[in-house]
This record gives sequence, structure tokens and C-alpha cells, in this order.
Amino acid sequence: MRNHRALALLTWSAALTACSPAERDRPASDTTATAAPMDSPDPTIDTPPAPLTATQASASMRSAAGRNLGQLLLTAGQQGITIRGRLTGLPGGVHAIHLHAAGRCDPPKFESAGDHWNPTNRQHGTESAQGPHLGDLPNLDVSQDGSVAVQAAIPGVTLRGGDTQVLDGDGAAVVVHARPDDYKSQPSGDAGDRIACGVVTGS
Repeated sequence: MRNHRALALLTWSAALTACSPAERDRPASDTTATAAPMDSPDPTIDTPPAPLTATQASASMRSAAGRNLGQLLLTAGQQGITIRGRLTGLPGGVHAIHLHAAGRCDPPKFESAGDHWNPTNRQHGTESAQGPHLGDLPNLDVSQDGSVAVQAAIPGVTLRGGDTQVLDGDGAAVVVHARPDDYKSQPSGDAGDRIACGVVTGS
């Protein structure tokens, strides 16, 4: 019996000796889960446009078939208003663009937009001695891929208030035509059919 007890003590002592100090001092495994890093926002997801301010209006341009061509932003300043934006899906080449006197865009011909915006009762065209209409804008030079950057200014007008306000009782619309404006022919520069239209809306 003594031999068995001595053998057991010897075996236990050997087992303790086999464990290195580092192994004996090693802390228990940490079982706390590490939180996975949060995903970064996906930059490819479109965000809605910022709300319009009191000095802004916009026109969502559409083709006669109802296709979305882009948005134009009208901004009022001390000198008048600017019109900026980028359009796509237009035929390549030079096209007239005008501000029209009624805020309607009934397809396919967009005749509901009325005549050019002309609150000062002038003739059409910058090359006319009695012109231009306030709604006459520079031609667009559309690239062959159908895109164009729009940048124009109408001095001396407002979005709201006064005798030359764009957002008057019947509103306004931006219209793109099939041909260039020759800046002199009456009443619309021989610009041809209306191929795109956008109602001007404010906040």
C-alpha cells in the first residue's frame, strides 16, 4: 500500500514539473466576442437631392416619351437668376433652349408650355433690334453621347416678386427644341419642335 501511495505522489509531482511556468501563469482564454467593424456607407447608393431653398427652383426635364433627362436648378441672386444642370439622353448637335411662359409640360408636343417667357413684351432673339425675350437662352451644344452641361443666366429677374418673376400665377417651364435658335426669326428662332420639357417648381 505504501508503494502505491508513493508512486501516485511521484506521478503527480512529475506532472506539475512538466508544466512550464509560462503555461501555469497563462490566463484563461478570453471569451469576450469582439464586435465586427460596421460597414462604411456605400458610395454607389444615390442620395436624394437637397431640399430647395427660398431662392431656388428646379425643372425636372423629360422627353416626349416621358424619359427622365436630368434636372436643372434655378437660383436667384442679386443680379438675376442662373440656370445650371446636366442633361442626358438628348440627340447630339445644337439645340435651342428657352424659358416658356406656362408651367405645364403635356407630352408629346409640349405646346401647353405656351410661348416664350416675355414679361417685357420684346421681340425674339438677341440679334433682333427689339429683342430679346427674357426667356431666350443660349443654344445647347449636345455631345454625341447625348449629354450637355447647362449654364445660363437671366439678368434683372426674380423667382418670386416684382414684374419679372418666373414663378408667377401660371408658372413657367424650360423647353429644349429640335433645332438651334437662329436668335432672330420670329417668334421663336426657327427652333423647330419641342423635344424636352420641365415644369419650374419651387419650395
